Amino acid sequence: MKYVLLVYGRETDLAALSPAEMAELDARSLAYDRSLAEVGKLIVAQALQPVKKSKTVRRRNGKALVTDGPFAETKEQLLGFVMVEAAGFDEALGMAAAIPLAELGTIEVRAVYNVPGS
Repeated sequence: MKYVLLVYGRETDLAALSPAEMAELDARSLAYDRSLAEVGKLIVAQALQPVKKSKTVRRRNGKALVTDGPFAETKEQLLGFVMVEAAGFDEALGMAAAIPLAELGTIEVRAVYNVPGS
């Protein structure tokens, strides 16, 4: 079954890291992604640009409404995601717990919904 591991954290915490600390976190994250790929569990992993560079789109009455940034004010921002193939929820939780950014933020584990008839 496919799961998306949504990586949340505070962008200010990342900005507070020294260049060496950020490089080390990036290296650990890439190494973890490679380890998942080597065992055939990784589908895709991506870090995201800061929320200041994002837009939110809603459609109301047939018109697209575009606003700057995320829709809701939160303490943590969506920093990235990892999509994996796991035997079950427990395995996906274990994968989430091993994500290096779990040390700074939180990881939300969501099973992918299979649309009936697709």
